Parts: sequence; C-alpha cells; structure tokens
Amino acid sequence: MLPRWIPAACHQRRLLARLPSRAYSRGRVFDAAARDGELRVFVVAGEVSGDSLASRLMASLRKLSPVPVRFAGVGGQLMCKEGLQSLFPMEEIAIMGLWELLPHIYNIKRKIVDTVDAAILFRPHAIVTIDSKGFSFRLLQQLKCRYNQKADSPLHVHYVAPSFWAWKGGESRLSKLRDFVDHMLCILPFEEEICRLNGLPATYVGHPLLDDAAGLNVDPELPSDKSVHQRSAEAFRLEYGLSPDATILTMLPGSRMQEVARMLPIFLRTVQHLSHTLNELSLVIPVAPHRDVKTYVENVVRSVPFPVVLIPGGSLEKRYGAFNASKAALCTSGTAVMELMLAKLPCVVAYQAHFITECFIHLRKKINFISLPNILLNSPVVPEILFRACTDKKLAAKLSEVIFDDEVRQLQVGSAERVLQVLYKPIEQRGNLFAEELGDSSLSPNVYSPSMIAALTVLYIDKNRRMVQN
Repeated sequence: MLPRWIPAACHQRRLLARLPSRAYSRGRVFDAAARDGELRVFVVAGEVSGDSLASRLMASLRKLSPVPVRFAGVGGQLMCKEGLQSLFPMEEIAIMGLWELLPHIYNIKRKIVDTVDAAILFRPHAIVTIDSKGFSFRLLQQLKCRYNQKADSPLHVHYVAPSFWAWKGGESRLSKLRDFVDHMLCILPFEEEICRLNGLPATYVGHPLLDDAAGLNVDPELPSDKSVHQRSAEAFRLEYGLSPDATILTMLPGSRMQEVARMLPIFLRTVQHLSHTLNELSLVIPVAPHRDVKTYVENVVRSVPFPVVLIPGGSLEKRYGAFNASKAALCTSGTAVMELMLAKLPCVVAYQAHFITECFIHLRKKINFISLPNILLNSPVVPEILFRACTDKKLAAKLSEVIFDDEVRQLQVGSAERVLQVLYKPIEQRGNLFAEELGDSSLSPNVYSPSMIAALTVLYIDKNRRMVQN
C-alpha cells in the first residue's frame, strides 16, 4: 500500500546498511562512483513538472548512495533545494510548439553548447535528462559525439519517454534514440514494452502521480477517505478566508509563460459567463514557480470582479487543499489533469496553440485524446475542448455540465480509481523484482516509490539486466 512506500527511519537505515555489501558493486554507475569516492550526476530539466521529477530522483539517489553525491546541470527551484546550482534559469528552455520555438532557436542552440561544455567539465557518472525532448535529445546527441565511444563515458538516461505512441510513425523513431540514449525511464506502463520492441532499453518506474499519492497518504487499493478530503477543504477555506458557502473553481493554465498568457484570459472569460449561476464565486490559481508567470498572473487577476486566491504551485499540500475545496477545475493538458484525478475533482481540459502548430498536430496525431486519463482508459471520461474549438463560450457550456450534472461528475470521480490501478499494479511487481535482485526477499516492495525505483534503475542499469527487463 502506498503509505508504506515511505519507510520508517529505522527500516530505511537497515535497508541502506544491507545494500553496499550485496548490490553496490554490481552496477556500472556505482562501480565508477566507488572508484572515485563520490557519485556525480549531471541532471537537466526544462519545465516545472520535470523540476519536480528530478528533485525527487535526486533525493532518492542521495538516500541510496553509499558515497557522497554531487549534482550539476539545469533545473528549477525544487532541484536547487536538493543541491543543484543551475547553469542558467530553467525557464529559458521551457518552450513548446513549432512556431513558438522559432524566435528562440539561436538562444536554445547556445544553451545546448554551454550545457555540453559544463557536462564534460563535470565528468559525471550518469547524465539524466528529464522530459523536454527537444533540448534533451540534442544535448545527449552532442555529448555522445564529444565522448566518441570512450570507455569511461557516462551513462545516458532519459526520464519520461516522448509521446511516440501519439504520432504517426512515432514508434519507428525510437530505434534512432539508441544512438545516444542508453536507457529510457517510462512513466506510463505500456511504454516500456514498445520501447524494447524497437530496440531501446526501458523501464516503467511509475507515474509521478504515485509519488504525490504517497506524500498525501492516499492508497489506491482502498476507497478514498471523504473525511480527510473534507478536513483538507475546510482548512484551505479557513486559511484563505473563503466562506463555507463559496463556490470555488480552480484554474490551472499551465507552467510555461507562453501557455499561461494564452490560456488564463480564456479561463477568466469562461467563468464570467457562469458567475451569475454560482453562489459566491471564488477562484484559486496555483502559480508556477516562475518569476515572469507570477508577475503576469498577478497583473491579470487585478481586474477580475470576484475573489482570486493565488497559491504557490510548487506546494503539494496547498495544491491538493485547493482541489479538495473546489467544485470543479479548468486545466490545460499535462500533469495537472492527473493531479485532479487523484483529488477526484471533476474538470475540463482545454488547450490552444498557434495555427501552424495546430495544423501539424492534426496531420500527425493518431490518437483521439490529449489528456492522460482518457488515453489510459481509452475513453472520453474527461471533457476536452481543444484548439480552435477552445472558446470561452464553449468552455463555459462544458464547465457548466461538469459543475451541475451529477452523472458527468460521477463519471470522472469513478474513473479515478481505475486510473490509479492502471499505474500502480506494475509498481508492485517491480518492487518484488528489486527485492529479489538485491538479495533480500524480506524487503517489502512497498518500500519503493516511483522516484526510488527510478534511482535504483539508474544505479544498477548494466549488471542487473533481469531487474530492468523482466
């Protein structure tokens, strides 16, 4: 069960005491770290979700390492709290879309060169890139060329597989990644097998949503405790001075500046259409830890004619407190919709892009959905209003259904359990496999969170083939 993923301190100490004699000499990364007396990991993330993933991975690597750990690379606030001194602000490479990228191409190329130089100078045992495939893959390609098949070249790991399954011909591109990616860490269960069938070593390590569940003491094998949700909602309303009768809507307009500037005005116009139907309407907006985003949001909401509460988007407790207090949510596609599923908060997914980017997507896509709950269940449980169809009037009509139609609400709430089970079941099997390979059958598989499994996979990737391939 998820709560036991975070072991008691004494159990953790016993686990770490056993590992050096049994397993630490069996992996390429640990062999090199033991030789050098420290573990050096170069880690790169380009957006807020990647910053969160990377910070958890860094914490897990530090817990498991028998030698001191040093980090270098590019990241955000959460990674810096784990000891990273970022080469430059992560936001400088947080760009999404074809047309949207064009004005920034020269700067991105310069950042790649600077990052390659820094990685070579750092002499890492492992290089881990998180998501942001445009920047990450070009970085890994150039690093592979610079190392030129040297025996002591670092392990190249990419965390979060690109959504190859969403695009026509996408799977065929996986085989090309083998030239510069040694191992892929997947966050969706079906990705691992597809990667391997195309010649790319891969491991399903678990979706970050499961780390959220562990942090919130949510067990996917048990019905949710409504009293816990109620207490969290009441505490949130009390902290921010919102009355018990207020109708709270959460808005999640994204983490990148370009998408926030595009989606937040649409979301605000949407709720204005419904304001006369909602009692004491109040809005909550989790704000990404990005200075420009924070400034933009603060300026925009000043003219909103109803109360708006801004909370730090990097705070797990405050985000889920807002979700528990809310009646419904508007969100862009991405990690946010999975968080809303965990909180069992009904929502509408909305997204717009530049016309050229939209045309490219329509030509290349091979799936009918963009939100992960719909993809995992192969069913439109979460309403999606996308691209040119994404207008404030259409969004208002769909959001009204989600707020007032009990059948529509129950469809999403009931689907949350199924989504969690799809993500969680393979993690149990992986935990058993690690316990067996580490030579201690008494270890509970629930000791491992997704970030812990990701760290173990990085550290034992070469010698423990059965651990990452079964």
